[in-house]
Amino acid sequence: MIKHSLQRLLGLIPTMLMLITVAFFLIRVAPGGPFDSEKLLPPEIEANLNAKYHLDEPLVQQYFRYLGQVVVLDFGPSFQYKDWTVNELIAQGFPVSATVGLAAMILAFVVGTLLGIAAALRQNSGIDYSLMGFAMLGISVPNFVIAPILILLLAVYAGWLPAGGWDWSVANMVLPVITLSLPAIAYIARLTRGSMIEVLHSNFIRTARAKGLPESVVIRRHALRPALLPVISFLGPATAAMISGSVVIERIFSIPGLGSYFVQGALNRDYTLVMGVVIFYGMLIIILNFIVDLVYAWLNPKIRYDEKR
Repeated sequence: MIKHSLQRLLGLIPTMLMLITVAFFLIRVAPGGPFDSEKLLPPEIEANLNAKYHLDEPLVQQYFRYLGQVVVLDFGPSFQYKDWTVNELIAQGFPVSATVGLAAMILAFVVGTLLGIAAALRQNSGIDYSLMGFAMLGISVPNFVIAPILILLLAVYAGWLPAGGWDWSVANMVLPVITLSLPAIAYIARLTRGSMIEVLHSNFIRTARAKGLPESVVIRRHALRPALLPVISFLGPATAAMISGSVVIERIFSIPGLGSYFVQGALNRDYTLVMGVVIFYGMLIIILNFIVDLVYAWLNPKIRYDEKR
Protein backbone atom coordinates (compact mmCIF):
# COMPACT_ATOMS: atom_id res chain seq x y z
CA MET A 1 0.00 0.00 0.00
CA ILE A 2 2.81 2.41 0.85
CA LYS A 3 4.61 1.69 -2.42
CA HIS A 4 1.42 2.21 -4.40
CA SER A 5 0.71 5.47 -2.56
CA LEU A 6 4.16 6.83 -3.36
CA GLN A 7 3.79 5.83 -7.02
CA ARG A 8 0.43 7.61 -7.23
CA LEU A 9 1.86 10.73 -5.61
CA LEU A 10 4.73 10.82 -8.11
CA GLY A 11 2.20 10.33 -10.90
CA LEU A 12 0.54 13.59 -9.90
CA ILE A 13 3.45 15.62 -11.27
CA PRO A 14 3.04 14.89 -15.03
CA THR A 15 -0.75 15.07 -14.67
CA MET A 16 -0.63 18.52 -13.12
CA LEU A 17 1.99 19.66 -15.64
CA MET A 18 -0.27 18.64 -18.52
CA LEU A 19 -3.25 20.37 -16.90
CA ILE A 20 -1.34 23.62 -16.40
CA THR A 21 0.03 23.56 -19.95
CA VAL A 22 -3.31 22.91 -21.65
CA ALA A 23 -5.15 25.49 -19.53
CA PHE A 24 -2.46 28.14 -20.00
CA PHE A 25 -2.47 28.03 -23.79
CA LEU A 26 -6.20 27.45 -24.21
CA ILE A 27 -7.23 30.54 -22.29
CA ARG A 28 -4.87 32.67 -24.37
CA VAL A 29 -6.27 31.31 -27.62
CA ALA A 30 -9.69 32.75 -26.71
CA PRO A 31 -10.40 36.15 -28.31
CA GLY A 32 -10.02 39.27 -26.22
CA GLY A 33 -7.70 40.17 -23.39
CA PRO A 34 -7.83 41.11 -19.71
CA PHE A 35 -7.75 44.82 -20.42
CA ASP A 36 -10.23 44.96 -23.29
CA SER A 37 -13.19 47.17 -22.49
CA GLU A 38 -15.85 49.26 -24.18
CA LYS A 39 -13.68 52.33 -23.69
CA LEU A 40 -10.39 51.90 -25.48
CA LEU A 41 -7.29 52.58 -23.39
CA PRO A 42 -4.60 54.91 -24.69
CA PRO A 43 -1.80 52.89 -26.27
CA GLU A 44 0.80 54.00 -23.71
CA ILE A 45 -1.42 52.96 -20.76
CA GLU A 46 -2.17 49.59 -22.34
CA ALA A 47 1.55 49.08 -22.97
CA ASN A 48 2.33 49.87 -19.32
CA LEU A 49 -0.30 47.40 -18.13
CA ASN A 50 1.04 44.67 -20.40
CA ALA A 51 4.57 45.35 -19.16
CA LYS A 52 3.45 45.28 -15.52
CA TYR A 53 1.87 41.85 -15.90
CA HIS A 54 4.52 40.56 -18.37
CA LEU A 55 1.95 40.19 -21.14
CA ASP A 56 4.33 41.82 -23.61
CA GLU A 57 6.75 38.90 -23.33
CA PRO A 58 6.73 35.93 -25.75
CA LEU A 59 4.10 33.36 -24.88
CA VAL A 60 6.64 30.63 -24.11
CA GLN A 61 8.47 32.96 -21.73
CA GLN A 62 5.17 33.80 -20.00
CA TYR A 63 4.48 30.09 -19.65
CA PHE A 64 7.75 29.25 -17.92
CA ARG A 65 7.45 32.33 -15.71
CA TYR A 66 3.99 31.22 -14.62
CA LEU A 67 5.18 27.64 -14.13
CA GLY A 68 7.84 28.89 -11.74
CA GLN A 69 5.19 30.71 -9.72
CA VAL A 70 2.91 27.68 -9.56
CA VAL A 71 5.70 25.52 -8.17
CA VAL A 72 5.70 27.71 -5.04
CA LEU A 73 1.85 27.86 -5.10
CA ASP A 74 1.78 31.51 -6.13
CA PHE A 75 -0.99 32.07 -8.67
CA GLY A 76 -0.15 35.73 -9.13
CA PRO A 77 -2.29 38.88 -8.96
CA SER A 78 -5.80 39.13 -10.35
CA PHE A 79 -6.08 41.30 -13.47
CA GLN A 80 -9.60 42.51 -12.64
CA TYR A 81 -9.86 42.50 -8.83
CA LYS A 82 -7.60 45.37 -7.85
CA ASP A 83 -5.24 44.79 -4.91
CA TRP A 84 -6.26 41.13 -4.72
CA THR A 85 -4.13 38.10 -5.48
CA VAL A 86 -5.62 34.89 -6.87
CA ASN A 87 -4.54 33.06 -3.71
CA GLU A 88 -6.56 35.52 -1.62
CA LEU A 89 -9.63 35.16 -3.84
CA ILE A 90 -9.45 31.35 -3.64
CA ALA A 91 -8.97 31.53 0.13
CA GLN A 92 -12.04 33.75 0.36
CA GLY A 93 -14.34 31.81 -1.97
CA PHE A 94 -13.33 28.22 -1.26
CA PRO A 95 -14.57 27.99 2.37
CA VAL A 96 -18.03 29.07 1.24
CA SER A 97 -18.12 26.58 -1.64
CA ALA A 98 -16.63 23.84 0.54
CA THR A 99 -19.21 24.36 3.28
CA VAL A 100 -22.14 24.11 0.88
CA GLY A 101 -20.54 21.31 -1.15
CA LEU A 102 -19.57 19.09 1.78
CA ALA A 103 -22.99 19.50 3.40
CA ALA A 104 -24.64 18.59 0.09
CA MET A 105 -22.38 15.56 -0.43
CA ILE A 106 -22.95 14.24 3.10
CA LEU A 107 -26.70 14.60 2.63
CA ALA A 108 -26.51 12.94 -0.79
CA PHE A 109 -24.41 10.03 0.47
CA VAL A 110 -26.62 9.28 3.47
CA VAL A 111 -29.98 9.67 1.72
CA GLY A 112 -28.87 8.12 -1.58
CA THR A 113 -27.33 5.08 0.10
CA LEU A 114 -30.40 4.45 2.24
CA LEU A 115 -32.73 4.79 -0.75
CA GLY A 116 -30.57 2.48 -2.85
CA ILE A 117 -30.45 -0.18 -0.15
CA ALA A 118 -34.21 0.04 0.40
CA ALA A 119 -34.83 -0.36 -3.34
CA ALA A 120 -32.42 -3.31 -3.63
CA LEU A 121 -33.97 -5.17 -0.67
CA ARG A 122 -37.40 -4.79 -2.30
CA GLN A 123 -36.35 -5.47 -5.88
CA ASN A 124 -39.10 -5.22 -8.52
CA SER A 125 -41.64 -4.06 -5.93
CA GLY A 126 -43.68 -0.88 -5.90
CA ILE A 127 -41.19 0.74 -3.54
CA ASP A 128 -38.34 -0.14 -5.88
CA TYR A 129 -40.09 1.31 -8.93
CA SER A 130 -41.14 4.45 -7.06
CA LEU A 131 -37.68 5.19 -5.64
CA MET A 132 -35.93 4.59 -8.95
CA GLY A 133 -38.54 6.69 -10.74
CA PHE A 134 -37.82 9.61 -8.45
CA ALA A 135 -34.09 8.96 -8.88
CA MET A 136 -34.40 9.14 -12.66
CA LEU A 137 -36.37 12.37 -12.26
CA GLY A 138 -33.59 13.79 -10.09
CA ILE A 139 -31.01 12.94 -12.76
CA SER A 140 -33.09 14.33 -15.62
CA VAL A 141 -34.17 17.67 -14.12
CA PRO A 142 -31.25 20.16 -14.02
CA ASN A 143 -30.35 22.34 -11.05
CA PHE A 144 -31.44 25.56 -12.73
CA VAL A 145 -34.99 24.16 -12.87
CA ILE A 146 -35.05 22.69 -9.36
CA ALA A 147 -33.66 25.83 -7.68
CA PRO A 148 -36.40 28.29 -8.79
CA ILE A 149 -39.11 25.76 -7.88
CA LEU A 150 -37.73 25.35 -4.36
CA ILE A 151 -37.36 29.12 -3.99
CA LEU A 152 -40.94 29.63 -5.13
CA LEU A 153 -42.39 26.97 -2.83
CA LEU A 154 -40.27 27.29 0.32
CA ALA A 155 -39.20 30.93 0.22
CA VAL A 156 -41.85 32.93 -1.64
CA TYR A 157 -45.09 31.04 -0.86
CA ALA A 158 -44.29 29.36 2.47
CA GLY A 159 -41.81 31.98 3.71
CA TRP A 160 -39.86 29.38 5.65
CA LEU A 161 -36.42 30.08 4.18
CA PRO A 162 -34.55 33.01 2.62
CA ALA A 163 -34.51 33.03 -1.16
CA GLY A 164 -30.82 33.84 -1.44
CA GLY A 165 -27.81 35.56 0.04
CA TRP A 166 -25.10 34.31 2.35
CA ASP A 167 -24.35 34.97 6.01
CA TRP A 168 -23.10 31.53 7.21
CA SER A 169 -26.48 30.77 8.81
CA VAL A 170 -28.16 27.38 8.53
CA ALA A 171 -31.27 28.97 7.01
CA ASN A 172 -29.26 30.34 4.08
CA MET A 173 -27.67 26.94 3.48
CA VAL A 174 -30.81 24.80 3.32
CA LEU A 175 -32.02 25.62 -0.20
CA PRO A 176 -28.62 25.55 -1.97
CA VAL A 177 -27.60 22.35 -0.16
CA ILE A 178 -30.83 20.56 -1.08
CA THR A 179 -30.67 21.77 -4.68
CA LEU A 180 -27.04 20.73 -5.05
CA SER A 181 -27.55 17.34 -3.43
CA LEU A 182 -30.64 16.15 -5.35
CA PRO A 183 -28.83 14.98 -8.54
CA ALA A 184 -26.13 13.30 -6.42
CA ILE A 185 -28.81 11.56 -4.32
CA ALA A 186 -30.31 10.17 -7.52
CA TYR A 187 -26.96 8.91 -8.86
CA ILE A 188 -25.93 7.36 -5.54
CA ALA A 189 -29.31 5.68 -5.08
CA ARG A 190 -29.12 4.02 -8.50
CA LEU A 191 -25.47 3.00 -8.03
CA THR A 192 -26.17 1.56 -4.59
CA ARG A 193 -29.24 -0.34 -5.78
CA GLY A 194 -27.45 -1.97 -8.72
CA SER A 195 -24.36 -2.83 -6.72
CA MET A 196 -26.34 -4.14 -3.75
CA ILE A 197 -28.47 -6.41 -5.95
CA GLU A 198 -25.32 -7.86 -7.53
CA VAL A 199 -23.70 -8.44 -4.14
CA LEU A 200 -26.83 -10.03 -2.66
CA HIS A 201 -26.69 -12.69 -5.39
CA SER A 202 -23.04 -13.51 -4.67
CA ASN A 203 -21.90 -16.87 -3.31
CA PHE A 204 -20.49 -15.48 -0.06
CA ILE A 205 -23.89 -13.92 0.75
CA ARG A 206 -25.58 -17.28 0.17
CA THR A 207 -23.02 -18.86 2.49
CA ALA A 208 -23.67 -16.27 5.19
CA ARG A 209 -27.42 -16.88 4.95
CA ALA A 210 -26.89 -20.65 5.01
CA LYS A 211 -25.07 -20.26 8.32
CA GLY A 212 -28.26 -18.85 9.78
CA LEU A 213 -27.11 -15.24 10.21
CA PRO A 214 -29.91 -12.68 10.56
CA GLU A 215 -30.65 -10.72 7.40
CA SER A 216 -29.67 -7.45 9.10
CA VAL A 217 -26.25 -8.89 9.96
CA VAL A 218 -25.78 -10.21 6.42
CA ILE A 219 -26.55 -6.76 4.98
CA ARG A 220 -24.54 -4.76 7.48
CA ARG A 221 -21.42 -6.90 7.85
CA HIS A 222 -21.12 -8.72 4.53
CA ALA A 223 -23.03 -6.94 1.74
CA LEU A 224 -22.73 -3.24 2.53
CA ARG A 225 -18.98 -2.74 2.16
CA PRO A 226 -18.54 -4.35 -1.29
CA ALA A 227 -21.79 -2.74 -2.46
CA LEU A 228 -20.40 0.72 -1.68
CA LEU A 229 -17.36 0.37 -3.97
CA PRO A 230 -19.05 1.94 -7.06
CA VAL A 231 -20.42 4.71 -4.84
CA ILE A 232 -16.93 5.48 -3.54
CA SER A 233 -15.70 5.77 -7.13
CA PHE A 234 -18.43 8.31 -7.82
CA LEU A 235 -17.75 10.30 -4.64
CA GLY A 236 -14.21 11.31 -5.65
CA PRO A 237 -14.87 13.60 -8.64
CA ALA A 238 -18.40 14.42 -7.44
CA THR A 239 -17.14 15.78 -4.12
CA ALA A 240 -14.47 17.83 -5.88
CA ALA A 241 -17.09 19.31 -8.19
CA MET A 242 -19.40 20.17 -5.31
CA ILE A 243 -16.88 21.76 -2.96
CA SER A 244 -15.16 23.67 -5.75
CA GLY A 245 -18.35 25.57 -6.37
CA SER A 246 -21.42 24.96 -8.47
CA VAL A 247 -21.69 27.83 -10.92
CA VAL A 248 -25.47 27.54 -11.31
CA ILE A 249 -26.23 27.22 -7.59
CA GLU A 250 -23.95 30.06 -6.55
CA ARG A 251 -25.38 32.35 -9.20
CA ILE A 252 -29.02 31.61 -8.39
CA PHE A 253 -28.64 31.91 -4.62
CA SER A 254 -26.09 34.79 -4.71
CA ILE A 255 -23.40 32.79 -2.91
CA PRO A 256 -19.89 34.34 -3.04
CA GLY A 257 -18.09 31.06 -3.70
CA LEU A 258 -15.34 29.82 -5.96
CA GLY A 259 -17.69 29.13 -8.87
CA SER A 260 -18.77 32.78 -9.01
CA TYR A 261 -15.15 33.95 -9.15
CA PHE A 262 -14.40 31.48 -11.93
CA VAL A 263 -17.30 32.64 -14.10
CA GLN A 264 -16.49 36.30 -13.55
CA GLY A 265 -12.83 35.66 -14.30
CA ALA A 266 -13.68 33.85 -17.53
CA LEU A 267 -15.95 36.68 -18.68
CA ASN A 268 -13.31 39.30 -17.90
CA ARG A 269 -10.44 37.27 -19.39
CA ASP A 270 -8.77 37.32 -15.98
CA TYR A 271 -6.06 34.85 -16.99
CA THR A 272 -4.49 34.35 -13.58
CA LEU A 273 -7.81 33.91 -11.76
CA VAL A 274 -9.11 31.33 -14.24
CA MET A 275 -5.80 29.48 -14.22
CA GLY A 276 -5.64 29.49 -10.44
CA VAL A 277 -9.14 28.06 -10.06
CA VAL A 278 -8.52 25.42 -12.76
CA ILE A 279 -5.27 24.29 -11.14
CA PHE A 280 -6.83 24.30 -7.68
CA TYR A 281 -9.79 22.27 -8.94
CA GLY A 282 -7.48 19.81 -10.72
CA MET A 283 -5.40 19.30 -7.58
CA LEU A 284 -8.58 18.71 -5.61
CA ILE A 285 -9.81 16.02 -8.02
CA ILE A 286 -6.45 14.24 -8.01
CA ILE A 287 -6.19 14.28 -4.21
CA LEU A 288 -9.74 13.03 -3.75
CA ASN A 289 -9.22 10.24 -6.29
CA PHE A 290 -6.07 9.27 -4.39
CA ILE A 291 -8.11 9.08 -1.19
CA VAL A 292 -10.69 6.96 -3.05
CA ASP A 293 -7.95 4.44 -3.87
CA LEU A 294 -7.07 4.13 -0.19
CA VAL A 295 -10.72 3.74 0.80
CA TYR A 296 -11.08 1.04 -1.85
CA ALA A 297 -8.39 -1.03 -0.19
CA TRP A 298 -10.08 -0.57 3.19
CA LEU A 299 -13.52 -1.58 1.91
CA ASN A 300 -12.31 -4.56 -0.12
CA PRO A 301 -9.63 -6.68 1.60
CA LYS A 302 -8.95 -8.47 -1.72
CA ILE A 303 -7.38 -5.27 -3.06
CA ARG A 304 -3.70 -5.18 -2.11
CA TYR A 305 -1.77 -2.87 -4.39
CA ASP A 306 1.65 -3.94 -3.21
CA GLU A 307 1.09 -7.65 -3.81
CA LYS A 308 2.54 -9.20 -6.97
CA ARG A 309 -0.05 -11.00 -9.01
